[in-house]
Amino acid sequence: MPRVAFDRLPRNARLWIFSAERELTDSEGSRLLEEVDVFIDQWTAHGVQLTAGRDWQYSRFLFVGVDEAAAGVSGCSIDSLVRRMKVLQEMLGAELVNQAAVFFRTGSMIERVSRERFAELANSGMVTTNTAVFDNTLTKVGDIYAGRWEVSVSESWHAKAFFDE
Repeated sequence: MPRVAFDRLPRNARLWIFSAERELTDSEGSRLLEEVDVFIDQWTAHGVQLTAGRDWQYSRFLFVGVDEAAAGVSGCSIDSLVRRMKVLQEMLGAELVNQAAVFFRTGSMIERVSRERFAELANSGMVTTNTAVFDNTLTKVGDIYAGRWEVSVSESWHAKAFFDE
């Protein structure tokens, strides 16, 4: 049983967050999830099947988690995940692998900008320490459930990077 529901993963499971540069359509999101499920079903580390799950949020954010209790991920297995995501981004025509982008809310909209642009927005007061941001650097599934993913700037690394405190 390599693929499990994301909410069945232990809180200490390893986490990767991939974020689409734009909101994916329902059909694009379904295709992405189908392809990720196929990948997870055959994902191994040193020949051992990994127990993994995925979740999809706001038509933009893909969570992939791995329970390392039975088998830990290796550098090669991580590389294979990233390679697969790069293939999927080409297939969908939407970047998925870019840790340099900043995602934040303006009203009900989710915006994606470069770090340089976010710094400009912070300097101009267009975003503040109360602005909701997405911390896609989290590495444990439990961080999602603890409410550390979508937080105000003041509660994330964004505060130190973009605001004088």
